[in-house]
Amino acid sequence: MNTANIERRLNSFAKQVVKDSRDILQKAKGSTALGESIRFEVTKESNGFSTKFYMADYGEYLDKGVSGNEKKRSYTDYFGKNKPSPGKGYTNKHPPTGIIEKWIKRKGIKGRDKESGRFIKNKSFAFAIAKSIQKKGIKSLSFFQKPLGLQFRKLEKDMLKILTLDIRSYLTEFYRPK
Repeated sequence: MNTANIERRLNSFAKQVVKDSRDILQKAKGSTALGESIRFEVTKESNGFSTKFYMADYGEYLDKGVSGNEKKRSYTDYFGKNKPSPGKGYTNKHPPTGIIEKWIKRKGIKGRDKESGRFIKNKSFAFAIAKSIQKKGIKSLSFFQKPLGLQFRKLEKDMLKILTLDIRSYLTEFYRPK
């Protein structure tokens, strides 16, 4: 059976999820390597189709959040339900300061001392940020979960129509007089 309409709709669905995810990330964080890493793959398998999404590993932490040792975080899944963040959090240690220090340098931001207002070294600023993340965690952006849920609901509504088109196409091909 020709399943071109189904495959086309699944590609359209996945393309829109990726676009919407990137848009949310762009608004929240500006242009990011994470946004560029988001991609999808639709493959035909023996029992139907598979749609898989990929992104940089840390994308899950930004999407679903991470709890800190003082504050528990949650996220909204693609069904619209609030769930606790799956990340274990930084209960015993803080995130690596070296990575945060590189981020500080790349963003061109400077930290200041509370009392004197003088600029502090990037290493000290990175340590302060790491300790804050350890306590408060990372807030969920649900940048992937929300678009996935929205587009999935649209896909569910469309799928019967699309399947009907493919079946009609198959039947007209199959029963065409020779």
